Amino acid sequence: MPTAIKFENISKQYRLGVVSTQTLSHDLNRWWKMNIRGQEDPYLKIGEVNDRAHKGESEYVWALKDINFEVQQGDVLGIIGKNGAGKSTLLKILSKVTAPTTGTIKAAGRIASLLEVGTGFHPEMTGRENIYMNGAIMGMTKAEITRRFDEIVDFSGVERYIDTPAKRYSSGMTVRLGFAIAAHLEPEILVVDEVLAVGDAEFQKKAIGKMQDVSRGEGRTVLFVSHNMDAMLNLCKTGIVLENGYISRSSEISGCVDFYLQRNNQNTEFICESNLNKTIFFSHIACLNSDNTQSTSNSYLSVENVIISLTIKTTLQVISKNTIVDISVYSNKNILLFVVEHELNANMIKSETIQINVKLPNKLIAPGLYYIECAIHEPNVLVHDVVREACSFTILDSDTPYLKYNGISQGFFLMNADWQMKE
Repeated sequence: MPTAIKFENISKQYRLGVVSTQTLSHDLNRWWKMNIRGQEDPYLKIGEVNDRAHKGESEYVWALKDINFEVQQGDVLGIIGKNGAGKSTLLKILSKVTAPTTGTIKAAGRIASLLEVGTGFHPEMTGRENIYMNGAIMGMTKAEITRRFDEIVDFSGVERYIDTPAKRYSSGMTVRLGFAIAAHLEPEILVVDEVLAVGDAEFQKKAIGKMQDVSRGEGRTVLFVSHNMDAMLNLCKTGIVLENGYISRSSEISGCVDFYLQRNNQNTEFICESNLNKTIFFSHIACLNSDNTQSTSNSYLSVENVIISLTIKTTLQVISKNTIVDISVYSNKNILLFVVEHELNANMIKSETIQINVKLPNKLIAPGLYYIECAIHEPNVLVHDVVREACSFTILDSDTPYLKYNGISQGFFLMNADWQMKE
């Protein structure tokens, strides 16, 4: 397949805080060198990595740094990363909303972009006028736009408001019409940022189906940014993972999703020293090794038992009957796999602290990343405490067969486990 887009050494640097050099002489010198002499900014400094979690010392950061990859015609590329990783900046450079600090992008064909709610819309113009304006910006004739007009309006579902100024549209209506324009005006390259999250479930399903038709049936190229990993897996063929402005992974989309989830969902333990609002709560949750020492990697072979250590604190003198402690195991796609539970009773209250080691059944879980949710509750009466994503663990590849079953979208397995109370 021919190459549709080629990114060559793309970098983008931003200056934090004030924009000027803070002195008139330096501002004039910068203007003279950059605008008259055609030289680079004399006050440009080497920037830091764009890690938003740390303050840093430089006032310059690299939102993107040394980005190199190619996208083949007809491919659907998923761009994955945390907030601030550089995803939107990359798409803005491709769409020519902003220019790169260094590097070039070569794109074959027209690009239609949907980067944020209301992209390319004039608020005082009606939906009808905005359709024609966007088509004209893309280089299409009025006859070409008219030929697709009814299809665009029908897909967007805003026919009743098509002659109403766009400033009166809700964010969902704006996204619907914006996506319909971008998808139906026959661009060779379609760029879609996180905006689909604004639409309702019905529209998201329609939009993903349309992007599949655009890529598979019509051979056009799609770049898709989303935090919805299921949408990524259903739509994309290949992917890249951005971290702090760098590409940390480039592969088939399933490999990128697993890599991203494992890097960002690896919670080793949960700690809560005190909770004044609850009479009984989890103070510590962690994974243990087979010798009951705390695990540092939270990794197990499928033949090994995953051991969860629970520490519960309470100010109650007596625990009500039917008070349940349960552990729910979720896949990294947020699918509930099974639950193990145990009933607490009055005899267990010997101090303010209850310690339990729970040995999950082995040979049950396929290799991959999983996380647990812990709860203390009285069924249908009261929830004392819930800790979501308390900690995660990884099942490594093993030659030993594991129990295979079909994925479940509703309901769960209630499994047996070995609950050991510690004195």
